[in-house]
Amino acid sequence: MPTGERRDPLAGFRFLVELDGLIAAGFSEVHGLEAEIEMEEYREGGVNGYVHRLPKMTRQSNLTLKRGLTGSTELWDWFKLAAEGWVSRRNGSIIVLDEQGYEAWRWNFSGAYPVKWTGPELRADSSTIAVESIEIAHQGLTAYGL
Repeated sequence: MPTGERRDPLAGFRFLVELDGLIAAGFSEVHGLEAEIEMEEYREGGVNGYVHRLPKMTRQSNLTLKRGLTGSTELWDWFKLAAEGWVSRRNGSIIVLDEQGYEAWRWNFSGAYPVKWTGPELRADSSTIAVESIEIAHQGLTAYGL
């Protein structure tokens, strides 16, 4: 029976977000690491048992980054510039760390710019942290597992 090095699944809470080579502080959530191949159905005349499904283009979702609201206006300023027509594209990475704190997986994205900023939900009857989020469109993901 073959034996090998045991690899436990990586924890979803050990991650970093990098924008233009700098570690961006304190993101609590990242959503949108997904890609899907669009399919086109083709019904061939005389073939009634099945439908041909042909691959088309690959579609990748926008990334949503969430973090606690601080005194920093960096995300808001980036969004505001884009809303005013001054789109500043950035490259970045989502990095998952192993239990020792070393890089285990990396998803690089390129040409990213903000398309939506969401401010915190403010409620007087709650003691939750104020959270801001930014949704960014990008020109593609590349993944590297180590």
